[in-house]
Amino acid sequence: MEEDILQFHEMGIDDRLLKAIADLGWAQPTLIQEKAIPLALEGKDILARARTGSGKTAAYAVPVIQHILASKQSVREQDVRAVILVPTKELGQQVHAMLDQLTRYCARDVRVVDISGKADISAQRPILMEKPDVVVGTPSRVLIHLTAQNLALQSLEVLVVDEADLLFSFGFEADVKNLLCHLPKIYQSFLMSATLSTEVQSLKEMILHNPVILKLEGSQLPASCQLQQYSIQCEEEDKFLLVYTLLKLRLVRGKTLLFVDSIERCYRLKLFLEQVGVPACVLNSELPIHSRCHIISQFNQGFYDYIIASDEHTLSAPKTPVPAGGSKTEKGGKKQPKTKGTKDKEYGVSRGVDFQNVSNVINFDFPKSVDSYIHRVGRTARANNQGTALSFISATEMPTHDDVKKSLVQENGECMLNPYEFKMEQIEGFRYRCRDAMRSVTKQGVKEARLREIKQELLNSEKLKTYFEDNPRDLQLLRHDKDLYPAVVKPHMKNIPDYLVPEVLRGMIDPMSEKTRRRRTRVLSLAKPTFKKIHRANNPLKSFRSSRQGGKAHKPKPKGKAKPST
Repeated sequence: MEEDILQFHEMGIDDRLLKAIADLGWAQPTLIQEKAIPLALEGKDILARARTGSGKTAAYAVPVIQHILASKQSVREQDVRAVILVPTKELGQQVHAMLDQLTRYCARDVRVVDISGKADISAQRPILMEKPDVVVGTPSRVLIHLTAQNLALQSLEVLVVDEADLLFSFGFEADVKNLLCHLPKIYQSFLMSATLSTEVQSLKEMILHNPVILKLEGSQLPASCQLQQYSIQCEEEDKFLLVYTLLKLRLVRGKTLLFVDSIERCYRLKLFLEQVGVPACVLNSELPIHSRCHIISQFNQGFYDYIIASDEHTLSAPKTPVPAGGSKTEKGGKKQPKTKGTKDKEYGVSRGVDFQNVSNVINFDFPKSVDSYIHRVGRTARANNQGTALSFISATEMPTHDDVKKSLVQENGECMLNPYEFKMEQIEGFRYRCRDAMRSVTKQGVKEARLREIKQELLNSEKLKTYFEDNPRDLQLLRHDKDLYPAVVKPHMKNIPDYLVPEVLRGMIDPMSEKTRRRRTRVLSLAKPTFKKIHRANNPLKSFRSSRQGGKAHKPKPKGKAKPST
């Protein structure tokens, strides 16, 4: 019951931290926060497994800040007291933003830096030489600074490993082992994870000392009353047909994440949606880190409705599954393999990143493992929000689908992943349009789109970085969902005739968007009387006839009286 929940002010937290928590609107702690924060403040090592969106970041951020504030009262020497390891750069920036919000009223006492970005090592060296209190970074970047002697951890007191189940799958196993050699013998550790995999067990043995293990919430995903999960078996052409129908008829409402399994698929789906008049953003490892984080930020602010994200890392199987034809070209339209120089190893938007108010997740390509499915679907129905997940499954993906279904069976025997009952025969009228759009998206078109997007994003990210820092309002005007136009877009494809809409949906669905319909109605209502007024005023015949009504001749007003002749 609510009165039994341990509140933030009852945990012995600093008043400045409590004020920041109040500003964030956190009325009461989540389950993971209620259990983990008091144990952490007692100095215990913690291994916590809680589902995505449950507030794990704050569960370790609050005790880390409180620990530093308490130590500052007795220790005067400035040094690095806490290190937070994250698997991806996107998650690193998110954690840094959370710590900035929590240290709003104690920023002078607790300094936080994020070194997970793509900045040069030499540029980050002066920041680390000032010995910030908290360092956030990926294991590889932290190890580089330790090796270069830019960072010293002899005074480390707290080590946090966020999304611990992802570190090994992202290839950080060797980095983590080497990093541990630079740590002191005694320090407090937190391992936060959405799943308890064998990798987490290995990390537990390496890092934790007599930990308290918190296994909160029996299911790794929210209950069916909060998150509705569906799957439908369909092959390649039907996938595009379904996406076309769901988005154009607006059967899917709200912000939506569409996951694919490769960069080439990212652009193929984006170009297909361009053909049918649906704008969407692309997120993949080829884009610069600044662009990726800016896209996520604008998506959270409501600038875009659709993001197409490539989930290139496969949990529990990090090796690329499609080796054929992988080395033919570096930037062409390939499935999975690519030259490592063009891809960011520390990219990952399906894991840990807090996409806000996502209503739907569509797995256009089904994930390769159960853990990957959990992390993808966990982008929606976060906190107490509602969400829907829909997965398209081809025949080759059925074995993985069966494994996912087994993992989602509840204690009462019911499976949370239900079949999506959709009558494909009702949308056969759209098939020829989808085929036209799919034919327009060629391999050469995909290649040109990738090159154009990368060049544009590099320009926005690097060359204009200083300008955007001085002019932040202009950065808000920078959009990432513009058409790439590698192929001719046929205008008629953007509109859906009424006769093609299934009879069942004609009374409920208006293919024309609300904004377009309102804009057209407003323009027509304003244009009609204005046209008549202007037309009458400028037509000499009408004005002449109206001025001679009743047979009376029109007498023009004299400009002045003529003088009589003498």
